Amino acid sequence: MPPPSDGSSNLGVEVENPVLASENQDPASPTPQRTPDNPANPEIHFHSHFVGVMAMYGETNTIADYLDIHRDWFCRCAQPMPVELVDTNSYALSLGRFGALGHALEPKICLELLPSDAQGVYRIVTVPMADYDQQGYEVDFNANLHLVETPIDPDLGTQLSLLHMTEAQWVLDLKVTIHLPRFLQALPLKLIEQTGDRVLQQIVGQISHRLTRKVQEDFHGSRQLPLPPAV
Repeated sequence: MPPPSDGSSNLGVEVENPVLASENQDPASPTPQRTPDNPANPEIHFHSHFVGVMAMYGETNTIADYLDIHRDWFCRCAQPMPVELVDTNSYALSLGRFGALGHALEPKICLELLPSDAQGVYRIVTVPMADYDQQGYEVDFNANLHLVETPIDPDLGTQLSLLHMTEAQWVLDLKVTIHLPRFLQALPLKLIEQTGDRVLQQIVGQISHRLTRKVQEDFHGSRQLPLPPAV
């Protein structure tokens, strides 16, 4: 979930892909496809599936209470990405500047963090941004997160005065559409696809890893608890 110093300046390829979100990539994806609907302005579609886990020391109810008050932590944990609160549950994020093959974009997306449903599942989805031109790309971000409580190691539990820890397990389906500028249309489609695959994976992995760790630091630091081992 950029050159804001999130490490994106070290990607090797910078690119035209906006994102937020996950750490482990399903090896069967992404699967880009080109649509010839408008030969003058062709598009390439990338669809990727990601999964991630965030370990937290505490019972499920404690973690749910923390997640529910995202206005207290989301903007802080998303830094250095600039974040703007749009409404009660929605945030606009500027992901930085990415480019490849001589083409660059500065993607910005708006994410809505929905309250948990009757089954305790949280969703994060993209929502439109008023008065914002997305300049050659579209993003469909759809993530589900649920909490799984497990017993903690007895020795560690005694030390922390806890009986359980909780894993926030989540899945992201991400669709990115790139509107190709004319000069890129002369390049081999396979080269564009491979570049997009690589950069999409790198951006999502880096942002996800950093955001996950910052949320863990924020939660555990506020409760004087050690950080769980990295997954």
